[in-house]
Amino acid sequence: MIYFKTIEEIERIRESSLLVARTLGEVAKRIGPGVTSLELDKLAEEFIRDHGATPAFKGYNGFPASLCISPNSQVVHGIPNKQAFKEGDIISVDCGVLKNDYYGDSAYTFPIGEVSDAVRNLLKVTKESLYRGIDVAVEGHRLQDISFEIQTYCESHGYSVVRELVGHGIGKKLHEAPEVPNFGKRGSGPKLKQGLVIAIEPMINMGRKNIVHGKDGWTITTQDGLPSAHFEHTIAIGKDKAEILSSFRFIEEALNEQITV
Repeated sequence: MIYFKTIEEIERIRESSLLVARTLGEVAKRIGPGVTSLELDKLAEEFIRDHGATPAFKGYNGFPASLCISPNSQVVHGIPNKQAFKEGDIISVDCGVLKNDYYGDSAYTFPIGEVSDAVRNLLKVTKESLYRGIDVAVEGHRLQDISFEIQTYCESHGYSVVRELVGHGIGKKLHEAPEVPNFGKRGSGPKLKQGLVIAIEPMINMGRKNIVHGKDGWTITTQDGLPSAHFEHTIAIGKDKAEILSSFRFIEEALNEQITV
């Protein structure tokens, strides 16, 4: 059952989503060659707890960490470890928080130093597909209008869309109805209405769409070993325009500062 939120509830989700954004901004200040995902996870957990919130992922169905950190061919749900990042890696960092009974969720894929043009283009197109999906997330459209927009844009650039993993509704639960696939048929699915809050998260592979589930029970990797990119925003359906409740501003300010130093 789809649960529509009040204006007050949306504001609480925004508060949680902006804390996610600020947490990812702290990650962006630290991430780079030689840094480990465990270091980032510790930093994020401390930052979240210092701001009166709880890491949403830690303990969720037994997940052992505060961040999902997935390098290169890992699509999502990577468990932080002691392996250091190196120049040319790409790292998906997915973060969720629970504050004042409401969840926020967002993800960003970071390039580590200089990455190849082919990989940089994968990141660019995946991120652009997220915003193209958000552009059609307005009242009166159908849910799979979002899915169709993401799929056709990414496939037109020669990339493939992971089928088994989807975005989701969000609110008092981290994952609520409806599921938000990144592929679909225009004009299909539930009608979008104001009050619906969803997390849209394209997971796009450079090669084939097939994925493999890791022995750890969490990590999902591309079957062909080629890179995958992942970007996510929490949004509220609007009358004429969707409202993005999370933000990449803190991330991009930190990354731009690294470039100019």
